[in-house]
Amino acid sequence: MKYFLTSNPLLTKDQKLNPSNEFVDNLKRDIPEMANALFICSDPNSYGLTDKFSEEMKTCFFNPGFNFKKFKVLDNRNAKGKSELINEAEVVILAGGHVPTQNQFFQQINLKNELKNSNKIIIGFSAGSMNCSEEVYAQPELPGESLSPNYKRFLKGLGITKSQILPHYNLVKNEYLDGKKLFEEITYPDSFGRAFITLNDGSYLYGDGQYEIVYGESLIISDGTIKK
Repeated sequence: MKYFLTSNPLLTKDQKLNPSNEFVDNLKRDIPEMANALFICSDPNSYGLTDKFSEEMKTCFFNPGFNFKKFKVLDNRNAKGKSELINEAEVVILAGGHVPTQNQFFQQINLKNELKNSNKIIIGFSAGSMNCSEEVYAQPELPGESLSPNYKRFLKGLGITKSQILPHYNLVKNEYLDGKKLFEEITYPDSFGRAFITLNDGSYLYGDGQYEIVYGESLIISDGTIKK
């Protein structure tokens, strides 16, 4: 299995993939011609949003020259047929969105087991990349999540990688949540005994089951500190 775990791989205004850090070139090296693609949602009940994002993704792949034989979507409208849909796909795209919501859907469809021992190309987008980890750090995102004793910050993921990813670092590094600095006062304390890989938009983690490499700028947050 090969995987591209991205922060944001799209240049939405230009309706194409971001070519930075050899992203398009590396995809073209690994994705076969006329492959079947499956877009797996982040919220299984937000059909309108899923359709919008999947069409946007499809267009951004089509314009640089990726011609998929089929491009299907998996959410609660067709979850009963998930095994067939996943089995026929050579490329699986995991949407961005709310990490715990997507994680719950992945558990519902038993995606970890469906992908086990497969030879697919996995492309993660934001939350989709985060949920690929063995242990997912669900960084608090919505108001109240950092304060709630019931909010689970660490979840079981797909186990595709052991790396714990934090996307959009260039956009959110100075944000506040629930009156606290998102990183210095929430994420740094959560990093003791762990290591979080931050990715700027345009950067991504590539792996092939034997090694991993970060393309683009990245920092490591571990034991309450941050370094390149």
